[in-house]
Amino acid sequence: MIRRNGTVRGLTALGALLLTGTALASCSSGGSSTAVLLVGTYNGKAGQYTSIQSAVNVAQPGDYILVAPGDYHEDDDAHVTKASLLSTGDHGGVVVHTSDLTIRGMNRDTVIVDGTKAGAPTPCSPDPQYQNFGPIVSGKAQGRNGIVVWKADNVRIENLTACNFLGGAGDSGNEVWWNGGDGSGKIGLTGYTGSYLTGTSSFYSDETSAAEYGIFSSNSQGPGSWNQIYGSNMNDSGMYVGACHQVCDVTIDHAWMENNALGYSGTNSGGAVVIENSQFDNNEDGVDTNTQIAGDPPPPQNGDCPSGATSSITNTHSCWVFIHNNVHDNNNGNVPEAGDAAAGPIGTGMTLSGGRNDTILDNTFSNNGAWGVLFVPYPDSGTPSLNQKCAHFGGFQTSGLGCVFEPEGDALKGNTFVNDGYYANPSNSDFGQIVLHAGLPSNCFTDNTAPGGSAPANLEQLQPVCGVTTTTTNGDSTLLGQVECDARLLPCPPDSKYPPQTGVRLAPLPSGLPTMSNPCAGVPSNAWCPSSGSSASSLGTLKGARSGGRRPGGVANGALSYVRSEASTARVVPIT
Repeated sequence: MIRRNGTVRGLTALGALLLTGTALASCSSGGSSTAVLLVGTYNGKAGQYTSIQSAVNVAQPGDYILVAPGDYHEDDDAHVTKASLLSTGDHGGVVVHTSDLTIRGMNRDTVIVDGTKAGAPTPCSPDPQYQNFGPIVSGKAQGRNGIVVWKADNVRIENLTACNFLGGAGDSGNEVWWNGGDGSGKIGLTGYTGSYLTGTSSFYSDETSAAEYGIFSSNSQGPGSWNQIYGSNMNDSGMYVGACHQVCDVTIDHAWMENNALGYSGTNSGGAVVIENSQFDNNEDGVDTNTQIAGDPPPPQNGDCPSGATSSITNTHSCWVFIHNNVHDNNNGNVPEAGDAAAGPIGTGMTLSGGRNDTILDNTFSNNGAWGVLFVPYPDSGTPSLNQKCAHFGGFQTSGLGCVFEPEGDALKGNTFVNDGYYANPSNSDFGQIVLHAGLPSNCFTDNTAPGGSAPANLEQLQPVCGVTTTTTNGDSTLLGQVECDARLLPCPPDSKYPPQTGVRLAPLPSGLPTMSNPCAGVPSNAWCPSSGSSASSLGTLKGARSGGRRPGGVANGALSYVRSEASTARVVPIT
């Protein structure tokens, strides 16, 4: 598996979310064709099923699967032993092939889909003897996935935790995954929803078995919605959206990503992607979106609105929007890291690598020691996927670098930078840009509060307008050398100072992650929800809820505040 570091669009981001909600309501009206399948025991009432997979196997489109608190060691993948099958991603503890299902836990903290072996004394045990590394094929452990939605449309997964599904030689290591056909270059899934989801791992031995992605979609077309999601301890990214051409059409709201190589990653994900009101902290690199030719085809990562439309958020042709987020303290070199993600520059809030027509608007970037935001090329020397040709996708075949994709037509507008670049190496600053080729649509920089300046200097004066055809390159040698040093690609210039990498440390789960206040909302009446069907919202309340605008001190309204407990453990009600 090669990895990824990875409005009016037919539908606006908001419209997509509303449509998803409408579809949910229409299939939840309590009609005779909608069944509610109950897994486990809730409030002393036993459901029909003791495993999630057994309910999934009999569910029909439109059905609900409610899951009681418990530690579920699901093992649908136990029968998969062929490497050819394990390389596709169509395997996991729970595998969903039926469209239009809702799988909903009754409590986010205590409904746990657990990748460890049955019999582990605690949920998500870090003890090596209880880890399940998947089947051994040709002498190699293949790894596991947690919940996989395989080419099934409009599947909603809500209000649960998935943990300790580990990587290996197969297409694995993913906690919750909407998979439309990984690596195929085709869209194989339309519509998906994830809310109140946690994807994490408590175990690390080495990168060959480290967990890779927390909340994940690939080769999937919207409308999509992720709300109130959390991801940590992944060696690629806490959440990932990739390989979705120009039809990604997803809104990500109230996400929290920490202690990953990359908080967010998105390879070749285009059209409408809106990431808002979210927090990225204590990652190596907070947010990374990129174009590449050796994974998740086809390139590029292009935020241009489909069909020449205009975004109602940006009032431009850019429908990829990063807005109202809090990106801070991404200085952590002691996270799991593997593959391209390992080149994320430590101390960087956001890296836009070879992306096109993306907008970064009204966010706060603070205490990122190297750079707040970087616009840089993505050089890909890997073997092109599906025999793609670099020049066919706007790349530049370059000796020693492979296929180089430049950042072009991107906008950095109205952001607030606070104490970024404090490592104080040459070129460390609030934001920087490297462009190696001329004749491309310019990036633009305007209305940012950036006391730490830019590299090269005065980018706001030099490039205030997006889309102007460039006549010169912008390959600042000092900035280039520092980025390559920080990304561990080339030796560092003398006297460069970046955090040492002293060994992987995993973060414990925080306490106080929101759970659904009413998991029965919208569900037809059943033994656990005898008074369902009310119009009450299933959305929980975030502690320290925000009002619009900016907080004192310039923190964007996307700032999240949770409480961490170093000794936190999930409270689990055993299945009876």
